[in-house]
Amino acid sequence: MPSREEMWEKIPEEVDLIVVGGGITGAGIARDAARRGLQVALFEQNDIAYGTSSRSSKLIHGGLRYLESYEFSLVFESVSERRVVLDLAPHLVNPLAFLFPVYQGSRKSLRMIDAGMWLYDGLALFRSPKRHRTLKPSEVAKEEPMLKQEGLQGAPVYYDCSTDDARLTLETIIDATQHGAVVVNWARVDALTKDDQGRVSGVVVKNARDGGLREVKAHTVINATGPWTDEVLAMSGPRAGKLLRPTKGIHIVVEREKLPVEHAVVLFHPTDDRVLFALPWGERTYVGTTDTDYEGSPGEEAATLEDVDYLIAASNHYFQANQIAREDVISTWAGLRPLIAPEPEVGEISESQVSREHQILIGEDGLITIAGGKLTTYRKMAKECVDIAVNLLKLMGKLPEDIHSGQTFKFPLPGAVGWPEDDDHDKVAADLVAACDCGLPAEVSRHLVDTYGMRALELAKLCAANPSLMEPIVPGRVEIMAQVDFGVREELAASVSDIMIRRTQIFFRDFKQGLGSLDKVALRLAHLIGWSDEEKQKSIDAYEAEVALSQRWKEEL
Repeated sequence: MPSREEMWEKIPEEVDLIVVGGGITGAGIARDAARRGLQVALFEQNDIAYGTSSRSSKLIHGGLRYLESYEFSLVFESVSERRVVLDLAPHLVNPLAFLFPVYQGSRKSLRMIDAGMWLYDGLALFRSPKRHRTLKPSEVAKEEPMLKQEGLQGAPVYYDCSTDDARLTLETIIDATQHGAVVVNWARVDALTKDDQGRVSGVVVKNARDGGLREVKAHTVINATGPWTDEVLAMSGPRAGKLLRPTKGIHIVVEREKLPVEHAVVLFHPTDDRVLFALPWGERTYVGTTDTDYEGSPGEEAATLEDVDYLIAASNHYFQANQIAREDVISTWAGLRPLIAPEPEVGEISESQVSREHQILIGEDGLITIAGGKLTTYRKMAKECVDIAVNLLKLMGKLPEDIHSGQTFKFPLPGAVGWPEDDDHDKVAADLVAACDCGLPAEVSRHLVDTYGMRALELAKLCAANPSLMEPIVPGRVEIMAQVDFGVREELAASVSDIMIRRTQIFFRDFKQGLGSLDKVALRLAHLIGWSDEEKQKSIDAYEAEVALSQRWKEEL
């Protein structure tokens, strides 16, 4: 895998397809197109998965709540793709039990919700990770003892999946590069170029490190920039109104001991009945998500004090014996849903009523834009987008002769190649310790396997060759310095934030969000990348700004 700097040098003068945006949708498009035999270049203005794709609820799910609004096609598509993504990345996508407590006075009866569960399983063709079941109140008390019992009528348990959204995006990118795609992060598309007929013919891209510009020609260009969709559309030409109605979702992270949940617990907020989740996350628990209209610039969204209090209130209503307070919040994250703005004739609707369906648009100048959708359906969205690009190439007579089907549903992502059919993470971790014989602690081995899948062997080899790389990034935590080296050499990491937020999850999980280890990580990155002192300090400052954004809500206290 070339480093980020080497990728910049590899940019071709002309390609079949340029993808603008390195989130999960852009990554899926690059993978699909590269596997079909197209020459692909992808440009991302920040890091891979910088935007929505590292700030989601970290779930691969069918969207049970969409049944209430009769969006059966969206649910069917989602549960079908849930099965596919589970097969593509079993090391990253893990079955998770969701407990849905129903109380007296709930707007939906236990019988109606149970019927919805059967419909949910049926739409999945009964291929959910496990069949749903319904618990009596006494059974709920045993399985989720901290949950409020007063007025409880019962609780269906159904199954969706959890994931590391940023790493799922990254592995999709890695697979694309292994099939010939050139992927450059920290490379902002500043302009679209057009030919004499006014058709988009390429892009002008700017290197974030040194400001260098490169013009790259392409037969087709796809705008897959999520919350930045309207900004790229503006490069294409004037538009009447905006395509998106972005909404903000925030999550709070607390210590597991403060809120010990065994399932992902579905919560109806006591003030407005909005659906939320309390989710187990190893040594942490997180609660989310909100859904509020957002008018600011993408990338500047942050949790407010009102957001944090809203989630705390929901948690405390349902877990009365485990009250959490503002001072228990370790970190927050905020992301934008790039939702399609409803047509004017629809009238005023709330944020939660805006459809999660995606749309693919083709501009008069040939620019293809994909917007909307959700993490779970990224692969299918990408396929639809590449199908359109292939048809355009065919019409222009620019389609390569050796084009073939990508069949992205069939081939596992890199970390899943060789993964055991029984999905035994512990066995893979034990085999890793035995194979490398370098004194790798069992908990570190399990962490590496959960994070990298079968690629963890490469990290263990780094440790065997240089035992100093087994040093924890943060004392007392499982993340190790080998992940910094591996991030630069194999995963396009090019900044402190890349490592601390998206190659690891230290930003979310550590009590101090990794600030105590900032100099150590920056020093190692400077050595690996060749930073000047000024570049190193700039990267440190940028990460500190990310942490400050996560903690901004405290300024309102």
